[in-house]
Amino acid sequence: MTVLHQFPEKLAVLRLAAGADVPEWAESSSLFSITASATETSLVCAGRSVPTKVPGDRGLIGFTVADPGASSTAGVLVELLTPLAEDGVTVHTITTFSTVWVLVSSTDLERATEAWRRRGFTVEPAPPA
Repeated sequence: MTVLHQFPEKLAVLRLAAGADVPEWAESSSLFSITASATETSLVCAGRSVPTKVPGDRGLIGFTVADPGASSTAGVLVELLTPLAEDGVTVHTITTFSTVWVLVSSTDLERATEAWRRRGFTVEPAPPA
């Protein structure tokens, strides 16, 4: 049985200009990520201080696999995302060295957790850091 940890704060995935610096309002949370390409800089941060004019998705809830070793298992993303795709839940995914993150809109939270539970996952609050 796979256990997923649900993190309490709302996150935002934002699109900044290519080469943008990290803005002063960007706040760290359970997940803070900067990814840059030639055409954009993406920022994942706490959603509480993000100016409304910044394009992106807000109100996202983060989930991780409780066992960090499972994140390196072949097929882990397919296992996590298939039930959500079947239920029409849109996600953002991020992987760190040892953790797979799935970000789900708070408006789809119930559908996502139900889809995972139907597939045998357990969803529980993330332990305090």
